[in-house]
Amino acid sequence: MIIDIHGHLSPPEAARRFPMPPSLTDVDGMLAARAEAGIDLTIIGSPVGAGAMARVPGVDNYKQPRDRLRGFHAWMSGLIAQFPDQLRGYVYANPFGDDDHLEGVRETLADPAFVGLITTSSVHGELLGSPRADSFFALAAEAGVPVLVHAPAEPAGTEKVDTVGFVEQIGRFGDVTLGMAMIAFAGWLDKYPHLRLIGATGGGAMALLPERLRTAASPRHWGGGAPPPAAPAPGAAPAPGAAPGRPAPAAPPSVPPSADPAAALQRMYVDTSPFSPAHLSLNAEILGPERMLFGSDSPPLSAPLEDLIRMIEKLPVDKASQQLILGGNAEALFDLRSRP
Repeated sequence: MIIDIHGHLSPPEAARRFPMPPSLTDVDGMLAARAEAGIDLTIIGSPVGAGAMARVPGVDNYKQPRDRLRGFHAWMSGLIAQFPDQLRGYVYANPFGDDDHLEGVRETLADPAFVGLITTSSVHGELLGSPRADSFFALAAEAGVPVLVHAPAEPAGTEKVDTVGFVEQIGRFGDVTLGMAMIAFAGWLDKYPHLRLIGATGGGAMALLPERLRTAASPRHWGGGAPPPAAPAPGAAPAPGAAPGRPAPAAPPSVPPSADPAAALQRMYVDTSPFSPAHLSLNAEILGPERMLFGSDSPPLSAPLEDLIRMIEKLPVDKASQQLILGGNAEALFDLRSRP
């Protein structure tokens, strides 16, 4: 069985409001392409809810009212009900959403059409190490469903980049890298050990980061700790709480950093959507095939689905491991055997 854990579809109404590739509203074309490629089930979702994945002046994806999101998820649920053998869905969640937003997420998750959550790796440049994400991670751990961590429409650091292709292919890849690394570094998996997190786009450069995360947690060039606080500039007013002539002590972090962020990173999962044999091979080597899930990012990605499957079949792992990547890992992680 082949399960694609990273697909997207949008309602026609969204295409009338926002610019998007036509493939995102072509349900019949999407399902036909999957049937031809031998993909049995696809989990679809939107990292912007009912918002826009393209930069649209005046549109803030993170200020969507609950009733608009309810309507978007109702459309998804209805679509899945039409194709119950081919589709399941993710519930969109703002990782810094307020209590009302998160209550709506819980409400929607009660619908069996939905088997996981989809969120973004940053929000307006703020990474998921922020203590404001605590309620979201608590909800995800309590619900016991996987979370696909997807790049946002506007990745951190691309505010002044006008080239759409660069933002899509480079900026979003970098944002997922930062987001997954920060989740590991911030200690969320220590606080909520049952979290099941999936890095979209192959997790960005996750597989390159174990050693760097260890160094970040205990930088030897600073004597194993943080750098000393900087002295105030001459003539500057003392910072609040500072003793005369001395800088104020650094505020303690709200979320204790992980004791071993590299180990936390290697407890996460990644999809296979980068369309790069070298990237997939590195993930298989560093993270292991048991941490990889077939994901196409299609639509809108236009690479032939058969080519994506062939990349898995050419990985330097045995046939059993290839089958885990193509469907076995997803079947277990999303508990699809026990769901209607």
